[in-house]
Amino acid sequence: QVQLVESGGGLVQAGGSLRLSCAASGRTFAGMGWFRQAPGKEREFVAAISWSGASTLYGDSVKGRFTISRDTAENTMVLQMNRLKPEDTAVYYCAGNPRKLPTAVAAADYWGQGTQVTVSS
Repeated sequence: QVQLVESGGGLVQAGGSLRLSCAASGRTFAGMGWFRQAPGKEREFVAAISWSGASTLYGDSVKGRFTISRDTAENTMVLQMNRLKPEDTAVYYCAGNPRKLPTAVAAADYWGQGTQVTVSS
C-alpha cells in the first residue's frame, strides 16, 4: 500500500520558519513535490524534486524563501520554509509521481492527507 504522510505543520508568526516532512512508503517516486491550498483558492504548486535531488523547481511565490530536499535512502522529502508570510497560510500536501516531477495537480498521482500551516500577522 502506497502512503505519503506529512508532518511539521503548525502556527507561526510572520517572518518565522517551519520545516515540513513527507515520509513515503510502499514505493519510490521519480518525482515528489509539495502543493498547498488556501480556502477559496485552487490548489497551488509549491515545489518539486527529482529522484536524485539534482532537479528542483519552485513556484514563483515561494522561490528564495522555501527549499526542497530529499533523502532517497530514507524515501523522505523536506520543505524548509523561511520568512513565512500570512499568504503562505494553507493546507500543505505532499505529492508523488512514479515517472516525472509533479509540477501540476494533474501530474500528482499520489497525495498525502495534508498538514495545516498558519502564519499569523
